[in-house]
Amino acid sequence: MALDFAAGCIGGAAGVLVGHPFDTVKVRLQVQNVDKPLYRGTFHCFQSIIRQESMLGLYKGIGSPMMGLTFINAIVFGVQGNAMRHLGRDTPLNQFLAGAAAGAIQCVICCPMELAKTRMQMQGTGEKKSKRKMYKNSLDCLVRIYNKEGFKGINRGMVTTLLRETPGFGVYFLTYDVLTCSLGCEPEDPYMIPKLLFAGGMSGIASWLSTYPVDVIKSRLQADGVGGVNKYSSIMDCVRQSLQKEGWRVFTRGLTSTLLRAFPVNATTFATVTLFLMYMRQEEECSMQNSEPPCVQLQPLPQQPQPTSM
Repeated sequence: MALDFAAGCIGGAAGVLVGHPFDTVKVRLQVQNVDKPLYRGTFHCFQSIIRQESMLGLYKGIGSPMMGLTFINAIVFGVQGNAMRHLGRDTPLNQFLAGAAAGAIQCVICCPMELAKTRMQMQGTGEKKSKRKMYKNSLDCLVRIYNKEGFKGINRGMVTTLLRETPGFGVYFLTYDVLTCSLGCEPEDPYMIPKLLFAGGMSGIASWLSTYPVDVIKSRLQADGVGGVNKYSSIMDCVRQSLQKEGWRVFTRGLTSTLLRAFPVNATTFATVTLFLMYMRQEEECSMQNSEPPCVQLQPLPQQPQPTSM
């Protein structure tokens, strides 16, 4: 299990660095005011953030996922690996159940982390240098929210996070298992790494597509109150208001940037984790073989002459 945790940490850090700019674009598109939209689409949002806030604008709020996602991935891969060992058989259903269990457990960290990330990403929208920063960093953001709203405040969006992460991670691990088995990702295969990257990337896309509407509502609830005014009283109120104002297309806002992010991030994460585990397990096997005592072949004792009766 320790190997699963270590592999998750390494994979998580790699994924954050690759995908955070896309996540910033996704959040901006999901929560922008439909009456006065700042961005026309994914690429316009990218251009506007770089032009108005510099390249650093795309990395706003990276501190929170860099601290949290590394640990979250460690939990996810650790719990999933442990759950599979307890379930026994490696079947598609067990892969889904193990992934869903891992997704549900990591929500305890994921929800506050994404709250801080969302608030930091929305801070200073359209400004190269914010005139007045509400939050200094992700930790300061959580502390201020806790001081103002208590424990409930830092867990804003917990229900929607659970609704997204539990089935989402089930689909994630199920898709990866099916694709790696279908593609035949064996250690001796010269195309193993491209196959792992493809399987990981497609797993991320499948996971996001399965729960994306819930993510839109989660982002809106977590960004609600940034300007001091709360628009939504509950999950259903957010769904109702969003549908009334923007129609069903509201549930696809930011989907393009999410899918552009999903493939490289999850390809990197899964390939890193799989290769790390393969390498470490080979090292373990080698060390165990070297530590075994050498076999000593016992020679038969020479026969003693039988005494003769005199």
